[in-house]
Amino acid sequence: MPAELPETLESRLRLRRLLVPLPYILLGVSAVLVLLSPGQSAGDRLVTVALVAVTAAWALGMYTLRPASWTQRTGPMLVYVGGQLALAAVLMSWQPAFFVFGTIGFVQAYEVLPPRWAFVSVFLTSCLVNVLPGGVPDTPEWATMVVLIVALQTFLIGWFGYLGYRFSDETEQRHRAVAQLRTALAENAGLHAQLLEQAREAGIHHERQRMAREIHDTLAQGLTGIITQLQAAERVRDDPRLWRHHVDQVHTLARESLAAARRSVAALGPQELEDVRLPDAVADLAARWSRTSGVPVQLETTGEARTLHTEIEVTLFRAAQEALANVAKHAGAARVAVTLSYLDDVVMLDVRDDGAGFDPAAVPPGGGADGSGFGLHGVRQRAERVQGTLTIESEPGDGTTLNVTVPALTPETRPT
Repeated sequence: MPAELPETLESRLRLRRLLVPLPYILLGVSAVLVLLSPGQSAGDRLVTVALVAVTAAWALGMYTLRPASWTQRTGPMLVYVGGQLALAAVLMSWQPAFFVFGTIGFVQAYEVLPPRWAFVSVFLTSCLVNVLPGGVPDTPEWATMVVLIVALQTFLIGWFGYLGYRFSDETEQRHRAVAQLRTALAENAGLHAQLLEQAREAGIHHERQRMAREIHDTLAQGLTGIITQLQAAERVRDDPRLWRHHVDQVHTLARESLAAARRSVAALGPQELEDVRLPDAVADLAARWSRTSGVPVQLETTGEARTLHTEIEVTLFRAAQEALANVAKHAGAARVAVTLSYLDDVVMLDVRDDGAGFDPAAVPPGGGADGSGFGLHGVRQRAERVQGTLTIESEPGDGTTLNVTVPALTPETRPT
C-alpha cells in the first residue's frame, strides 16, 4: 500500500501545478497587450512574436520540462532564472507592457532557488520592473523614489518569501520526523508481534511435550490403576472391607487423574472464543457463572472494542474464567463486577468482588501443595508470556480486585 504523502509535500505539489502554467499566462497577457496596442507595424509585431517564442521556449525547456534532478541543484536553476531575467529585460526594453511578465521573478524566486539566491532574484526583478518600463530616472527626486520602491519591494517580498520558505521547510522536517517515528513504532510493533508469535509457537511445542509426558506418566498410569482396582474389587465383592478399600482407591485415582487432566488442558484455547468477539465471550461466561453461582455480575466494556491477537484474547478470557471460579470457591461474595477496558496501547481486565478477601502474600508464587493458587499462577504466567502483568489487590474481609493488563496487539501486527 503506498504511503500517504506529507501535507507539506502535497501543498508543494499543488503549488507546483499552479506555477507551471503561470509564466505562459503572464507572457501571453503581455503579448496580447502589446499586439493590440495601436501604432504597431507588421515588423514590430513579428519581433514581438519572435521574442515571445524565444522566452516561451526557454521557460519550457529550463522550467516546465526540466529534469527532476535539477530541482535540488542550485546551478541549473540559477541559469534558468538568470536567462529569464535577461529575456524579461529585453522584452521590457522592447515594450514596457512586458513588465507584466517580468513579475514572474517575484513568484518563482523561492520556488526554484535557495533563500540567499532567491533574495537576489527578487532584488533584480524589482529593479527591472521599476526601471525599464519607465526608463532610467532623470531627476534626483524620481531616482530617490525608485530606490525607495525597489528597497521596500525587495524587503517585503524577499522577507515574507523567506519566512514562507522557512515555515514550509520546518513543517516538512516535522512531518518527516513524525513519519520516521511512526515507522519506528510500526517496526517495534512488528518485532513485538514476532516475539509474541515465536513465544506462542515455542509454548505450543512445550505444551505438546508436557501433555505427552503427563498422559504417559499420570493419566495413562492412573487409568491403568483404576482398571486394576476395579478388577480387584470384582474379585473380592463378597468381602465388604476389601471391596470398600479398592473402591476408595478408585476414587482417589480418579480424583488425581481428573486433576492431572485439568492441568494438562489448561493451556488449550477456549472454545468460547472461536466464533464470537472477546467482550461477547466474557459476557456469556459471566452470565453462565451468575446462573450457576447465584451471584449477580455487573459487566462493563469501556473504549472501542476491537479484535486482538489470538494469544491476547485467550489470556484475558482465561483470566476472567479463573477469577470467577475463585470467587465461587473462596470469596462468598454477594456482588461481582467485571470490566473490560480498551485503551490505545493496552487492554485491561478487572474482576472485583465484595467477598471474604485474602492475603495475596500468603499464596506461594507457584501455588500451594494442595493446588490452591495454582490457577492464579497460571494466569500470571499467561500474562507475562505476552508481556502483560497480573495485579491482585485484596485484604481479609475487604473483597478482592484482580487486574490483568496486556498490550493491545491486533492481528494486523502479526508477521506474515
